[in-house]
Amino acid sequence: MAPSPAAAGLPNWEADPILAVEHLFMRFGGLIAVNDLSFKVGRGDITALIGPNGAGKTTVFNCITGFYKPSEGRLVLAHGHAPTAEELARVTLIGERALVGRNSSVYLLERMPDYRVSGEAKVARTFQNIRLFTGMTVLENLMVAQHNTLMVASGFSLKGLFGLPGWNAAQRAATEKAKYWLEKVNLTDRADDPAGDLPYGAQRRLEIARAMCSEPILLCLDEPAAGLNPRESLELNTLLRTIRAEHGTSILLIEHDMSVVMEISDHVVVLDYGTKISDGTPEAVKNDPRVIAAYLGVDEDAVEEVEAEIDAEIAAHSTGAHS
Repeated sequence: MAPSPAAAGLPNWEADPILAVEHLFMRFGGLIAVNDLSFKVGRGDITALIGPNGAGKTTVFNCITGFYKPSEGRLVLAHGHAPTAEELARVTLIGERALVGRNSSVYLLERMPDYRVSGEAKVARTFQNIRLFTGMTVLENLMVAQHNTLMVASGFSLKGLFGLPGWNAAQRAATEKAKYWLEKVNLTDRADDPAGDLPYGAQRRLEIARAMCSEPILLCLDEPAAGLNPRESLELNTLLRTIRAEHGTSILLIEHDMSVVMEISDHVVVLDYGTKISDGTPEAVKNDPRVIAAYLGVDEDAVEEVEAEIDAEIAAHSTGAHS
């Protein structure tokens, strides 16, 4: 599924946002980790959230996925079309139950606990530090991601105990889905191996596959390219493009590898000390003096020199990945 066409010359994230972060604040005592942040994630886009260490990127992820409750702000996720201002005003007045009910396509994520963000709003995430069930097999890790669906199909174990047809069909479907994602991440031959025995890059791919088994409409990836070599980074890029193209999944990622960001992103948002300093296409952001100065820690009069170094690094990475 291709990204939605932009309307009236607007970029996709403005014309058809799947997620709108509105005036987000996150305070920890006297520390302001996120400061009046607003940005949008386009439906079907790959959006990168970048910035120096300590810029507040993971805090933003934790707010979106329900691990933190924001101090202020609104996080609007739309399964269907992006809601109009009038629709948002109406559902806000109705309250949380109407917003997150079965028949609603608009979710205010800041009002929802994390299990409902993942289960009902269909937002999945991976973590900077890999969190696989290392003692389980690769296949079992993908089956665990479908636990809620299987529990409902089993009548909370009763149908499973008696082997009723509905349960058996659900179990077969879950197994087929797991096999599908094993093939997508090139791990079919390791299905019965403990997940902890996989090489680091394969564990990264498995964690993404596990997240996709929950059929998210928004996939949040926290530094998916961390620790990968050029060949593994290329495989990651291909996987993310496939997820977007074949499943229509919108992707929001935190990433420090600028070659990955510039190669696959449709939209880049840059944070510095919790404040947004740039928001636009990869090319526009790459050439923004504020980004180069803040993200790379140089004075603005050194911007041109550093920009040339970035271009050289991206070119070298691309050549190395394809060699």
